[in-house]
Amino acid sequence: MVVAVGTVPPLARRSGPQEPLAVDAALLVAGLAGFVVGCYSWLGVAGGGRVGVTVVSLAVTGVAAWRLLRHRWSGQQLGLWLSLGWLSLVAGAAIFADVLPLREAREPSKTLADPILLRPDLLSSHPLGTDRAALDMLGGVVYGARVSLTVGFGAVALGLVIGVPIGIAAGYFRRRYETAIDFVTNVMLAFPPVILLLAMVSIVSPSMFNLAVALGVLMVPIYVRIAKLNTLTCAERDFVRAAEVIGATRRRILAHEIFPCVVPPVGAYAVVVLASAIVAEASLSYLGLGIQRPEPTWGNMIAAGQDSFRDNPHLVFVPGTALVATVLALNTLSNVLRRRTDTRETSR
Repeated sequence: MVVAVGTVPPLARRSGPQEPLAVDAALLVAGLAGFVVGCYSWLGVAGGGRVGVTVVSLAVTGVAAWRLLRHRWSGQQLGLWLSLGWLSLVAGAAIFADVLPLREAREPSKTLADPILLRPDLLSSHPLGTDRAALDMLGGVVYGARVSLTVGFGAVALGLVIGVPIGIAAGYFRRRYETAIDFVTNVMLAFPPVILLLAMVSIVSPSMFNLAVALGVLMVPIYVRIAKLNTLTCAERDFVRAAEVIGATRRRILAHEIFPCVVPPVGAYAVVVLASAIVAEASLSYLGLGIQRPEPTWGNMIAAGQDSFRDNPHLVFVPGTALVATVLALNTLSNVLRRRTDTRETSR
């Protein structure tokens, strides 16, 4: 192929330097959060710098939104990057909570001299306010994110490790394996999951490990069903039939043909299950059956602030917003992964 002097082949052209997409999304999330807190702080007692905080947050939000819209993305792409930005922010804060400059959020004995029920003020030592025990709300949200993510990931991992191999075995070997596994799965699914979960957590002590195990056990039959159905579909594909014809062993077929085919749809569904596990953990903590105070979780923070919601709405608004935003981001991410998985399966 001859290329004229001074021209660039189409595949080598670039529209410009790659934009830091994740940074822009994180800036937009941070700007919106700062703008909301800055506006909300006007409802509280006197505090300096509210105008500056509100204006700066609004400016950051506008600049980040303008940079994102320059890419002419669809709503799905913009939602994906916003979700990734928020999840990265929450996960990073949860991982490095012990080294972040957070005020005391877990030991009321160290906050006896601090003011209680402070309203959010970004320029104060308590940006999101304090609760009835003078515990910092920002620190509570961060440590609550650690609890929610730990329980959620633990439950999802347990369900995947146990449920997926059993489902693949039931879908590929069929016959007696399928009959026995279907019987056990149907028995577990026959119990109402809420009642079974309440019964399990009422027997064991409320710790992150026990909550993760209880939620993981409830997820096993769901993963068995999903893995089995996808295995039944994959087992009829031409590449699996070809591997059987050439004499490949069952272990090799399961490891190199079936398992890679089952992982994408199961992984997309695992994100939805993670969101459900976070909601379940928050619900148990809200009912007093999960992690107990003073260890903060999003659920017990909402429960602790519901009695004074009328006078101090930030006690419920702050952890509730974190919970809703995280679940919404996970659901958005799951939808994108599911669509890409469906597109990949269609193109095969």
